[in-house]
Amino acid sequence: MHPLRGISLKLAAVMCFIVMISLIKAADVPAGQAVFFRSFFAIPIILVWLAIWGDLRSGLRVKSVTAHGLRGALGTMAMGTNFAAVMLLPLPEVTALGYAMPLLVVVFAAMFLNEKVGLYRFGAVGVGLLGVLVVMEPNLTIGTNETVETAQMLGVMLCLFGATCGALAQVHIRNMVQVEQTSAIVFFFSLTATLLSLLTLPFGWVMPEGMQWVYLISCGLLGGLGQIFLTSSYRFADASLVAPFDYASMVFAVMFGYLWFDEIPTLQTLVGSAIVIAAGVAIILRERYLGIQRGKARQAKNPYG
Repeated sequence: MHPLRGISLKLAAVMCFIVMISLIKAADVPAGQAVFFRSFFAIPIILVWLAIWGDLRSGLRVKSVTAHGLRGALGTMAMGTNFAAVMLLPLPEVTALGYAMPLLVVVFAAMFLNEKVGLYRFGAVGVGLLGVLVVMEPNLTIGTNETVETAQMLGVMLCLFGATCGALAQVHIRNMVQVEQTSAIVFFFSLTATLLSLLTLPFGWVMPEGMQWVYLISCGLLGGLGQIFLTSSYRFADASLVAPFDYASMVFAVMFGYLWFDEIPTLQTLVGSAIVIAAGVAIILRERYLGIQRGKARQAKNPYG
């Protein structure tokens, strides 16, 4: 284990994803088209990575096409709605609302995987969702400029729908990893998202011009690199150690939102984000504690390993 390397890779992944969605916001193309570029140009990066690790042949074996198809559909909907939302809301707000996803994973894991979730974690989820409401609240009222504020409300709804689809995808992946290789899940998600995004072609794709080509191709390459960094971070450090660094995305989102789009987060967005982050970290620490306790219980039952 190399904890510092794992943390560094996780931060690199978070940076890649924030730059990626910033490029999509700057490109300003339909969400389905953005999904296509993000997915299609990630595939070569993933294939090179698999070749370097010697997993190109064995790492792409599939045991359940249906499972991969469902994971791809859920992930594509999450990606597409998130890309659509970033066109309507400031980058920090989209990032903050996206933090609802790990909270919903806890709820869905209890519902669909029969995982035991105690009052502590459900309480943390409740606090986290309260933080999400704090971020949402300014966008849920209609004032003088109804057109702008209706767009903002739509952006919030898209964020929450994307977080829901993403959480369902994560719960589904927990089942998949029991029989499927991580490399296959990563590759076939990009492939499925590429194919599904083509279904949106009749609904208003545009011909990119000038820097739009650079932005869109770069977002795919960065998405692939981010996925590699994310997966690799768990090779070098425990998930419970690197998971809290997901929340560094708010720092990067505020930085890029200000420098690139002149977006300044409101105090309410920052307060709500802080509440959600605190709840998320509490859940991660609780998971770590329970994991240690389960390990001790197994060791006590079998002291000879």
